[in-house]
Order: sequence, then structure tokens, then C-alpha cells
Amino acid sequence: MKKLFTNKAILSILVIGTLVSAFVAGLALRSASGAHAAGPKASSASNAFCSRLGKSIGGSSGAWTYCFGPQSANASHVNTSSGTSFGPNVDAANLQEDITPNGTRAYGQSETSIAGNATYVVEAWNDSTGFFAPCPSPMFKEELTGYGFSANGGKSFTDEGGLPNDCTVGKYFGDPSVEIYQPGGAGHAVYFYISSLYITNAGTSDIAMDACTATGSGSSATISCKGPFIIATGGPGDFLDKDFLSIDPARGRLYASYDRFGATGLAANGQVELAVCDLSTPATPVCYPGASTAPYLIVQPAQVCENEGAYPAVDIKRGDVYVAWEYNWATNFLGPAPCNTTEPLQNRVAYVPFTCLTLTPVSPCGTTPKQVSVNIVSIDTAFIPGFNRTPSSAAPANDFPRIAVSDPYGTVTIVWNDTRYHPLGDILLQSYKLVSLGPVQSNPVRINPDTGGMHLMPALRQAQSSGLLDISYYQRDTANTDSTNVDAVLNLSPKTTGAGNKIRVTNVPSAWIDTSSDIIPNFGDYTDNYVQALSQAPYYNDTLYVAWSDGRLGEPQPFEAHGVS
Repeated sequence: MKKLFTNKAILSILVIGTLVSAFVAGLALRSASGAHAAGPKASSASNAFCSRLGKSIGGSSGAWTYCFGPQSANASHVNTSSGTSFGPNVDAANLQEDITPNGTRAYGQSETSIAGNATYVVEAWNDSTGFFAPCPSPMFKEELTGYGFSANGGKSFTDEGGLPNDCTVGKYFGDPSVEIYQPGGAGHAVYFYISSLYITNAGTSDIAMDACTATGSGSSATISCKGPFIIATGGPGDFLDKDFLSIDPARGRLYASYDRFGATGLAANGQVELAVCDLSTPATPVCYPGASTAPYLIVQPAQVCENEGAYPAVDIKRGDVYVAWEYNWATNFLGPAPCNTTEPLQNRVAYVPFTCLTLTPVSPCGTTPKQVSVNIVSIDTAFIPGFNRTPSSAAPANDFPRIAVSDPYGTVTIVWNDTRYHPLGDILLQSYKLVSLGPVQSNPVRINPDTGGMHLMPALRQAQSSGLLDISYYQRDTANTDSTNVDAVLNLSPKTTGAGNKIRVTNVPSAWIDTSSDIIPNFGDYTDNYVQALSQAPYYNDTLYVAWSDGRLGEPQPFEAHGVS
């Protein structure tokens, strides 16, 4: 994109529903009804991972759902926001889908991911309906990962319900990530991949996905999904957490990063791993490690201090993969020493060369990839008004990095929220040279032009075709408010040394204290955006899709907006 969104472009921004955050932090069922969550749920007393969650380690929404089921977070009063017309913002979900077969309404879809091209868009989310719907239910409502489909470039969505799955075998448990693939280019079939935590009825913890085919146009357009395709498998006592996808369309590869938590020893504090899927037959991908409990590639072995929140990015020109994650999250104050005494908090980036990424059960590279780190000042002990993430003993927030490769600039860039310049948090950026991982900026750069209130959960996945970056995030305009918008800084050079120009994505703020939710956290652990490059220099026509959890209706909903420069 060469310029900021125009008013006309802003009016085309679509709000895609973000259901997936239904799982992130401590979801337990409404005790007043005496009901229990449908599907597998671990006993926190007997499960080694669950017994430590929130006490000595942190975990995703999916982790909290797996261990504790749903938990109500009822608002003290209803949302009195006057905005009822979404305008350029679109809800990707349908409130009628949130009703179970016996008439129980669920409250809350959050933690969104999105991908799209000029025609088709998919947004996925954590879906609280899965807490209450029996197995099986119409539209796969028993699944805790839901998704919406648009065949008009994000102007409107159809809520497709839960990810198709045989719930008698297992269940999708949220933390979704979406990617798109169109082998052969325009005019050829379009495929979407939606990954999620997956808990089998035998109690094993996996990462799995549905493969979806989008066809047709206008009112006759459809999306057909099938799965699960197992990306990675947990061994006895393992919990696989925080999956996220990145695609290499030039080589027909799909990569997933995630964190493996074991039952005992160092493994209990999180090992960063990478999986690879062969898309030679796009509708039936083959993934490694797949059904094997042996990791395909260990990016970072487990340590005393927790590793969590891994995200991948592909260098499409070279085929290399970069993985970013947060080190010493939650253990920075939960301990043990030196995590909570002298060990710094860091965001780390690893370089995985293409030669390590063979389509084999195990990568030929057995050593830890080349890494670089940047010290951070965490927001993870802050109380965030309206953000109902976890019990007070666990990390209320995170500083997970998001990552993108820019081949035109020869950089890999991470962004995250950080409190070094402003106690309520800014969005910081740090770029590195490709392959060498030499720093581009001498110090992290604040990219939000204002201070004001909190800045949280930045989204970044790809560069534009020009190499510039688009970063979206939650924003509070003043210090003493829970009123939350989504803002974006667009067309930012990866080599910037100063803040960018801000544009508002939302047309109605969310009053999160006034929002009722059956899921924790009510607005998730992450937001998402996706750049679809539609042309090459010097005429850029890139579309940016932004997805977030929105509370304007009085309960979390997955919204989307998009713009074209």
C-alpha cells in the first residue's frame, strides 16, 4: 500500500468475527446451572500440566479450556454503546448460531484469525457454544473452534458453525490460525487451512486442522471443509499449545509453530517446535510430525523459564522460516529463580534455513537454529480493566511477538506490546537482517504516535508486495477507561526509526467492563491481520484484512474490516 486508507477505503473495512478466544484463560462452566462442558476436559487435580497452570506457568485460552472448561464472566450491566450499525465493520458470526439444540444461548466468540484474497475470506475464532452443545450437534456446534466465510471480499459473512470433525474421536479446542492457498494463481481453486488445538477423547493433546475448498461466486459460493488432519501429536502428559500457521505458496508448504509442555522437568515449561505440511494435494495435506509424538524440529528446547506464544513467518524468496516467541513469560513473577529474580524477559527470533525443512518425518537439523533476542519490559502483571483473562495468580496479559518477512527490504520484523516508554504499553518494533539476524535498529522503535491509554496485542503476518508493513492493535485513548478500539499503523518501513501515522479501524468502541462472556479472556490472547498482495510494483493494490474480538453488542463477537490502498 502506498498511502493510508482513504475514507472510501475505510468504508469497505469489514469486521470479521473472532470466536476463538473462548478458550484462553480459565474457562469453567456456569456453576449455578450445575452443567458441565461438553467433550473432553482434564482434571486439574490429576493432570500435571493443569495442576501447574496459573501457578508456575502461563497458558493459552485453549489450555485453560482444556483444564477447567468454561467460566462465566457476567457484566455488572449491559453495554449502553449507541452504535448499532456496523458501517464498515462486519460481524463474521451470527448470534443465532450461538444457541444449542436444546435452546441454551452461549455468550462469546473471540481470539480471531483471518486470511483472504480479493474474493474469498475466512475468519476463525474460539466459540463458547462448544461448551454447551452436545456431541454431535448441527453445524458442528460442539466444536470450540468456529469460523465464518465470505465470498464477496469481506463485505458480509456466513457463520459456518464449528470446524467439521468427528466429535466421538476428539474435539477442536480453539487457538485458531487461518491460511489461504491458491496454487496456479487466479482462476484456480482456493484452499483455506484452519488449525486449532485438538483434544482427543482419549485425553491426548494434538494440533490439527481442517482443509477447506472454496468454490463458486456470489450467492452460489460455498466452502467445504474436512478434517481433522493431524499436524503434531502430544505424548503422554504433553500439552501442545498456541499453534499458528504461515504458508510458502511458491513451494507448496504450510508451517505451524506451537509450544509443547511436558509433564515433568524442564519440558514442563515449554518447548518451541515447528511442523511442516506438504500441500502437493491441497485438499489432503500431509504433515510432519503428524501422528508421531517425536517433534519434527525443535526450535528452542525447554528451559527453566517458560517459552510461549510462538509465531512463524516464511521468506518466500528463499524458502527459509523464522519463528518468534516470548521467553520467561509468567515465570518472570511466578518463578522459580532465576526467572523471577535476575533472568530477563525476552522476545526471541530463530532462523530456520530451507535446507532444514525437508518433507520427512524429522528435520535433518538436530541443533538449535540461529537465534537473536531483544529484552522486553512486560505488561504481564498489569490489571487491565474489562479484560477477564485469568485468576489473579496467573499472567493477566502477554507480550507475544508477531512476525513478518519483507524480502524487498531484506528484513524480518517483530512487533509486541512493551511498557519501557509508557507504563500502559506501546507497540514496539524491531527488525533484523535476513539470515544473519543482525539488528536493523539499535533499539526497539515505538510505532504508535500517541501515548494515551493501553496499547495491546499487535497483529502482523506478512509484508505488502512493496515490502512495507501494516500493524493493527487494540488501543485505549486515555488512561482511565475500558473503552477499546482497534487502530492500525500502515505503510511502515521495516527500517523505520520513528512512529507511523495511525488510522482507526473500528467505528464503535467496546466497553469491555459492560460486556458479558462465557469465555476467558473475553477478547482473547491475540488479534490478527492478513495482507493479500494483488499486484506488483509500481502499482500496488494490496488488501489488508483486520480481525478482532469486539464487545459492542454486549458480548464478544468476531469482527473484521478491510481496506485497499
